[in-house]
Amino acid sequence: MLKCIPFAIILAMCTAPTADAADASVRYTGVNIAGGDFGGDSLPGRYGHDYIYPAPNTIAYFAAKGMNVIRVPVLWERLQHQLGGDLDSVEMARLDAVTNYATSKGVEVILDVHNYAAYRGSRIGTENVPTSALGDLWRRIAERYKNNESVIFGLMNEPHDMPTETWLEAANSAIAKIRGAGANNLILVPGNGWSSARTWMDADYGTPNGDVMLNVDDPADNVAYDVHQYLNADWTGTSADCQSVDVGVSTLTPVTEWAKQHRKRLFLGEIGVGSNSTCLDALARVMRFMNANNDVWLGWAYWAAGAWWSKDYFTSIQPLGGKDRPQMAILEKYSQPDAAMR
Repeated sequence: MLKCIPFAIILAMCTAPTADAADASVRYTGVNIAGGDFGGDSLPGRYGHDYIYPAPNTIAYFAAKGMNVIRVPVLWERLQHQLGGDLDSVEMARLDAVTNYATSKGVEVILDVHNYAAYRGSRIGTENVPTSALGDLWRRIAERYKNNESVIFGLMNEPHDMPTETWLEAANSAIAKIRGAGANNLILVPGNGWSSARTWMDADYGTPNGDVMLNVDDPADNVAYDVHQYLNADWTGTSADCQSVDVGVSTLTPVTEWAKQHRKRLFLGEIGVGSNSTCLDALARVMRFMNANNDVWLGWAYWAAGAWWSKDYFTSIQPLGGKDRPQMAILEKYSQPDAAMR
């Protein structure tokens, strides 16, 4: 028997978004704002001369584009002038100013220790820099920011040239110290081998990340794996070409399947492309791929912005002469609240 359905119910059924559409965007969309990692030959260096942190107008620009996270590279040696020593109060006040302004704009901050798993040229896990040293650094940072969950802890940028097991030991030391300090902030954990998404299951840098990094131990269960990926011919991000429009998706697919299999979360901490049509198409396909797999992809941060880049730096999305860079049209599209519908 045909029943009459009230018009109000029909209207609600037609206009309510489906669960898939409502959930189809990643949580974090953002950008690396470089500058704090500059001047590594001058340590600790002079602020405003050798290195710089994000300016308020740069943060405001990306917030207006819909981005909700910035990754802020910092150098370990500037935060902690001696291993085991106190954090430098002047340096931390500068970072406090960045985080306070960003969060006032609704933007979360990833503090990214941009040291490639070394301190003053010595690799973590060597006599000069024991694995416990990273834990000591992060305990002190955690004590400062444990009441601000809009600060995300990026343990280390691109560890390399070390046993994967040694990196795991250092990462777990840092996580234990962070949680011991009472901080429940999200932690981004990279892998060995420059934390390349493409080689996550490879053995050319040591035991594969896909095996060893399963043993990351977080009592709070609030970590994501920070992977990086560039799309040019040698995967380094040092040239403006992209291999094909599909190279990003095909490269990210294996690590995505790994994360699904093991119920892990991923964050694309760096991706940067040139402004040619192939690269822009490849970038858009990566954005759509992550949205479609947001059960494991937590988000992304594009490389890079910052006022100190040369105007010719081909991945830069720092506005030039008041105008958006070509890549910004793609990134803005996938940073808006309705990105699920794109």
